[in-house]
Amino acid sequence: MKRRRIHIGLRTVKTSIAIVLAMILVEPYGATSAKLIFAMLGAMAVVQPTFKESLEACVTQTVGVIFGALTGVLLVALPMDPLASVLLGVIFVITVYTLLPSAFSPSLPCFILVMVCTDAEMAPISYALGRIWDTAIGLGVGMVINMLVFPYDNSHQIRNTIVGLDRDLLLFLEDMFDGDTHLPDADAMNGRISALEHQLSIFANQRLILHLRRQKRTLERYQACERKARELVSHLEVLAQLDRPGRLSEENRRRLTACGAKVEDNRALDSVMEKDVVTNYHVSRILTIRRELLDTLAR
Repeated sequence: MKRRRIHIGLRTVKTSIAIVLAMILVEPYGATSAKLIFAMLGAMAVVQPTFKESLEACVTQTVGVIFGALTGVLLVALPMDPLASVLLGVIFVITVYTLLPSAFSPSLPCFILVMVCTDAEMAPISYALGRIWDTAIGLGVGMVINMLVFPYDNSHQIRNTIVGLDRDLLLFLEDMFDGDTHLPDADAMNGRISALEHQLSIFANQRLILHLRRQKRTLERYQACERKARELVSHLEVLAQLDRPGRLSEENRRRLTACGAKVEDNRALDSVMEKDVVTNYHVSRILTIRRELLDTLAR
């Protein structure tokens, strides 16, 4: 079996801190006997990689607690056995949740429903309100910790992806002009673009509260990098469709060598053919856009 390295990430540490602080805060201000559990669940749920996901967690947790508590209160008011109330309530909750987005899970409302329906000594309404309050404390603490204490910032991953894209670009051009008839595939480049899109999506959904203006400028710069990367790939795909690349001009050969690429195709451009024109145009554009991409990244 492949050995996996144990890694304790920042999100794990932040989740642990949020749970402990929520439990400390809910101890004097909580409303129910199980306040520690619900504060813990709220704090744990809300520590997500992006601000958008944290908000979604707040919404799903709040809706779950309120919906489960209200359903339990209504069923307790009916003249029926507690287990029958649980049976009908669980069926009702799961049925309703099948109509909601997949982020909403019926586990939490069903759990609250069971607690409300099976404890005969409990005051249902005050218990329900207490559950909402305890969960709110956990959610609030978790949100504050997630947004203010080392907020998740994947700028480093974005830069690494762009650097990897540049490395693959040079390898592509080396393979293109290594003197044989085998042509490279642009799939690796498209994979880098997909990875860059994913990282940009995460960055765009962050809210670096103390650095919102800087985040906006950085996002605009990274999006410009993505547009240039896409333009690069479009030129590479044209080259990859040739049955054989044309001969390089001395200028493009010099520029490729200056980039650190090994050019082993030594065919002299003693007469200009259509394929030579097409090849040199796209190689020139690729090298120009590459320079613009690296300059944009370095701003």
